[in-house]
Amino acid sequence: MRTTERSGGPSGLRSWLNPALPAFPAPITDARERRGIKIELVLVFGITLGLSGARSLLSLVDSLLRPTPLAQQQVQLNVPRAAASLLDLLQQLLSAAQLIGWGGLGLYLLWRAGLKLREIGLSRRIRSDALVTVGIAALIGIPGLALYFISYHLGFSLAVQPSTLGDTWWRPIALTLSAFGNAFAEEVLVIGYLLTRLRQLGVRENASLFGAAVLRGSYHLYQGFGGFVGNLVMGLVFGRVWQRTNRLWPLIAAHTLFDVVSFVGYSLLKGRLSWLP
Repeated sequence: MRTTERSGGPSGLRSWLNPALPAFPAPITDARERRGIKIELVLVFGITLGLSGARSLLSLVDSLLRPTPLAQQQVQLNVPRAAASLLDLLQQLLSAAQLIGWGGLGLYLLWRAGLKLREIGLSRRIRSDALVTVGIAALIGIPGLALYFISYHLGFSLAVQPSTLGDTWWRPIALTLSAFGNAFAEEVLVIGYLLTRLRQLGVRENASLFGAAVLRGSYHLYQGFGGFVGNLVMGLVFGRVWQRTNRLWPLIAAHTLFDVVSFVGYSLLKGRLSWLP
């Protein structure tokens, strides 16, 4: 039984799409507790991804006000942070640690509220999700890249450079940790934490899904309209997968895989392919 439950065949796929989900508590009705959750949401996103969304919107407005077309402007994601190589490495590690800390904050607040990590999809059984992870990464990554290049060539997006780090021995390590940090912060906060809190407040699943997807798109606005639309769609897909399966690790892993390919792949191919920004 155990060898075929998650085999990856039809029965394994059915078990992944229709798992035995843990019983989720009813929406909170106590007025004081509901008010506390709302304040908590404002504070958490006011210092993390919500603040990033506001800054990203201002960045897009600034880009639109410039006389240079969007496609002729550049935005760089992983950039050098110090002149000395060792200091730059430490800065990159601290940046990744900050993102992981954001996700950890969301998990801690849910834990303090009495929820177990497996109730939001962070169970210890993650090896069986490997094929699903690759599938989700391909489902989102390939169309997402296509959408970006279409938007870029139509003039709706900036030229995104995923990495401008120098050719150092630690560059792949720093970019991989950056990819994981981004994935962990986004999926834990926007999916596991936010959707759980909205569910506790009694917000309808579709409304929660759309709101979380808009938030995800908002902090990518600095890339242009293509970044917003692409990440909005990603948020809708990832959010629905979580709502249907209650599995968060595959989303974190898929997001990490997609970003690693983007960050490391770009750093290796930059200057060798003329069509890369």
